Amino acid sequence: MRPADRARSRRLVLGGRAPTALASVHQALRVLEVVNRHTGGVSLAQIARETKLPQLMLARVMAHLVRTNLATPVGPGAYVAGAALVLTGVSAEGGPGQLQQTLAFVRDAVGAAVYVGRYCDGEVSITQYADGPTAPVVEEWVDFRAAAHASAVGKALLTQLDHDGRRDHLARHRADRLTEHTLASEQALFRQLDDRRPNAPLLDLQEYAIGTVCAAVPLTSGPNAECVALSLPGPDPHRLRLAARVLQNEAAAVLLALLVSGTAPTPLTTAG
Repeated sequence: MRPADRARSRRLVLGGRAPTALASVHQALRVLEVVNRHTGGVSLAQIARETKLPQLMLARVMAHLVRTNLATPVGPGAYVAGAALVLTGVSAEGGPGQLQQTLAFVRDAVGAAVYVGRYCDGEVSITQYADGPTAPVVEEWVDFRAAAHASAVGKALLTQLDHDGRRDHLARHRADRLTEHTLASEQALFRQLDDRRPNAPLLDLQEYAIGTVCAAVPLTSGPNAECVALSLPGPDPHRLRLAARVLQNEAAAVLLALLVSGTAPTPLTTAG
């Protein structure tokens, strides 16, 4: 299957209720458009009138935008565009640094190394990551491009492909058994991908490497499947569940940072 055909085969199910991360990003983009339009500053009341967002929702969005330097308070209840804003043709101090800053925040929040994965031209790749002394990256003992079936990153990307796209990938990268926990059956793998709860993280429970567990959350934005993931050096299911929950909550921040840094296309709009 050609890369263009694989891109067209992706399942972008945007009808009805939007995925949590994507819906949150649309809210933030609506607010940023208003803030950016009022170069001299805009009040919270005016933002609410123009975006029609409920008060509590708007307060949550503004808190995130201020935290990530996308909006700056200039007085009681008034805001201007922050230094990191690179939307609608305005460029300041954003760029890839904004994404790395966000990943570092998520790394500290989950207590683990975090990664951005992308499926492009039929291959899995890690495009960005943030690690640290207490949050080491997973050792790549098997090329990630050949281990999509066994890694959380790979599963989060494969779940965004349709059946033919997945089969095409596994025809080029055989689902070998990397550890005793690896799902080497195509049927079992596809069942796991399809039976997960909506918006639930994809997990790697020592399937890629013994002693390492991972979680990943799909990010739906444009023609390429993307995800944000974490890895923990130790098979502690309780710690993984807690970290995966935080990762879910921060997925919108990562997707927004991808858009602001110009490394992801603006997502398709949804109603509301």
